[in-house]
Amino acid sequence: MPIMSRATTLLRGLAVAVGTFAVLGTVAALWENPFFIRMTPTSGFEVVLLAVQSLLFGGYVMIPASCGARLAGTGGVAGYVGIACPICNKILVLIFGAEALLVYLEPVRIWLALAGVLITALAVALRWRSWRAAAPAPAAPAPAAPAGEDAAG
Repeated sequence: MPIMSRATTLLRGLAVAVGTFAVLGTVAALWENPFFIRMTPTSGFEVVLLAVQSLLFGGYVMIPASCGARLAGTGGVAGYVGIACPICNKILVLIFGAEALLVYLEPVRIWLALAGVLITALAVALRWRSWRAAAPAPAAPAPAAPAGEDAAG
């Protein structure tokens, strides 16, 4: 895998962070948009936790290692379900019913979103650690000649 330049890596991470924030925030209807309508009000924590989650995803893709994908995916799903409108998700309503979602999911959404952020942070930390462990160690400097001796010996 070719090594990307720092600028390319930074732009890629920034694009993922901004894209994640824009797409998930729009789909979760955290702001008014013509595509989705939120049926329950936001509590205020959703935008902050989405921003943190988005930054973590941006950082995740900037690290050139190949581990932690399942963990990051799990964190992403938990974070999204935690910020999204519980009764707006047709699949969840079909499986659990709107009443069950409002009774059981709504009170713990903040904790689910926070767990998603923490799981994603763990994935970033593991990926960073894996990358640092695989990175070649910097070359040790050559020992200096003792003072008073010339280079010829």
